Amino acid sequence: MLELKYKYGTIEAGCDEAGRGCLAGPVFAAAVILPDDFRNNVLNDSKQLSEKQRSELRRIIEHEALSWAVASVDNHEIDKINILNASITAMHRALDMLSIRPQHVIVDGNRFKAYQNIEHCCIVKGDGKYMSIAAASVLAKTHRDEYMEQLHQQFPVYNWAKNKGYPTVEHRKGIRENGITDFHRLTFQLTNKQLELKF
Repeated sequence: MLELKYKYGTIEAGCDEAGRGCLAGPVFAAAVILPDDFRNNVLNDSKQLSEKQRSELRRIIEHEALSWAVASVDNHEIDKINILNASITAMHRALDMLSIRPQHVIVDGNRFKAYQNIEHCCIVKGDGKYMSIAAASVLAKTHRDEYMEQLHQQFPVYNWAKNKGYPTVEHRKGIRENGITDFHRLTFQLTNKQLELKF
């Protein structure tokens, strides 16, 4: 089982994002404050879980968390401020939306910008170490997947229902054959140059 907290004796929020490496769609982030008696043997880094497990955990987290929030930064803003800044901005927006003000913030990864005057700690692979970060990873991932599945209805040629905007062969083929949408990130390499070299 993962550790409940990094800093015991504080109201601690865990933060994580989903969709950093995608070619299309927003980056989503979540912030979660769990109760001190929260326990779950399945909760883990969302990438290690099945879609069914993530779905079930989302319901549990949203029901049992003391406070949780999900926010996003769209592809146009990503293109303006870059994906790292967009990820941090999405996390800050999620923290803004919490109904309880945290005293300490733990963040998955190694980069973050101070949020207000609250102490924070970056933890590499934190979503596989701490429950609140893992919970945030599940919420960010499931909310983003849901959003991309809805977009798929408008743009089925890219199969976002399956690849969620990640740079799969199928997604890149869809871009080459159909062009881009208003949801694609223009600052990302949308097609694989290696495949397009003409000899």
